[in-house]
Formats: sequence, C-alpha cells, structure tokens
Amino acid sequence: MTDDAGKLRLGVNIDHVATVRNARGGTYPDPLRAARLAEEAGADGITAHLREDRRHISDADIDGLMEHLSVPLNLEMAATAEMQAIALRHRPHAVCIVPEKREERTTEGGLEVAQDENRLAHFIAPLREAGCRVSIFIAADARQIEAAHRIGAPVIELHTGAYCDAHAEGRFDARDAELERLRKMAAYAHSLGLEVHAGHGLTYETVKPIAAFPEVRELNIGHFLIGEAIFRGLGPAIAEMRRLMDEARA
Repeated sequence: MTDDAGKLRLGVNIDHVATVRNARGGTYPDPLRAARLAEEAGADGITAHLREDRRHISDADIDGLMEHLSVPLNLEMAATAEMQAIALRHRPHAVCIVPEKREERTTEGGLEVAQDENRLAHFIAPLREAGCRVSIFIAADARQIEAAHRIGAPVIELHTGAYCDAHAEGRFDARDAELERLRKMAAYAHSLGLEVHAGHGLTYETVKPIAAFPEVRELNIGHFLIGEAIFRGLGPAIAEMRRLMDEARA
C-alpha cells in the first residue's frame, strides 16, 4: 500500500465481484474494472484472496491485477506450496497468510501460528526475501501475536469478525468486550514492533472504533463494500468508507 505517514490506508477486497461473475460464468463483472474504480474512489490498495478451490478470484484475475494495477496488490492465500509458488512468481507488494477450509463460506478465524511456528517461519522466509510484505491474519490474542513476531512476520492483520458479528446480532456487551480486546492487542503488537492491520466484516457502523486505534495502519474491507455498491455504486460506497475512516482518525 502507498505509505503516507499517519494516514490510515484502505485496502479494498474485490473477491466478491468475482463471486458474482462466477455465478453465471463468463467475464462480467470484471474484478480488474472494480479494482480500478476502487483506486479512483480512494483505495490505497487492492486485496484479492486466491483460494485453493478458486471459488471466486482466479489465477487469470491475479495475472491481470499484477499487470494493470497502479496501486499495490495484497494477495491473500493459504500457507501451501502451490500458493507460495504463485506468490513467488508474481511477487506482489504484499502477501497475507490466512487460514482456509474448503467447507467455510468465508475465513472463519485467525491463523493458528503458535502451534505451527517452525513451518510458517520457513514458509514466509522466501516471500520476504522476494520483497513481499508478509502479514499474518490472526485473532486478537497475545499468544498468536507473539508467535507471529517470533517467526519474522513484519505485519499482523487482526480479525475483526467477532466484534462485527456481536454488533450485528445486538450483543453489545460482547461487542464492547471484543473491541477492548482488539484495542489492547493492537497496542501490544505495536509495542513488539509489528505493523498492525485489521479487517473482516467491517461496515459503516463498525469501522470508526477500529479506525480510531492509533496503532492500526491499514484496514482491508470487501464484502460489505461490494454489497453496498449494489445500492449506491462502488465509487460512492468506497468514498463513504474512506470518509468515515478519515473522520475517526482525525
């Protein structure tokens, strides 16, 4: 992502443009076109998750994004040999390692780093050597943050899904508790020298408290923005998210 000191960056995830395209086959709507519109609307980067089952983003999408994007690409992927090879071939600006299960609808939780440190340390080393900014998608848990730090990941992305789900379900005590946990863990990760990002499930209603954390440098938001684009258009949907983020930061 472009690095304007102090600015909270917005990465727009375009996976679900590909989901709509794949529902009918063919080439429409085009995720690359969505990525360009996102950039025009104020996105600092584009996020795309190339899943092992290719349920939305395809290899050809990654080829096109790498060739034509003028903002950085954040490639989300599982820690597999196939995905490592793809990342090393493309060398995107950023690689975010996420957990992945075939039966899940979306990423359900953070990566279990503490129990897999040795493998993950060896997995990310060549990606870092290739010049990719490696981040690890984890729950707001001190044990996982410490493990991510030990394996040499320079960036963590905190999973905000539990916080967003509690808000949507009206469980406000649970929401507030989860928000406080995210706040404390963002500060803790920052104290270890990690760059802190956050994402998953964020909406207009939930983004500002997370955006207000001074340690958070980047938010990655996708599903909500693509859904909101149905009603107001992609550019205006992203512009409103950008406005709320900037307002919270100010």
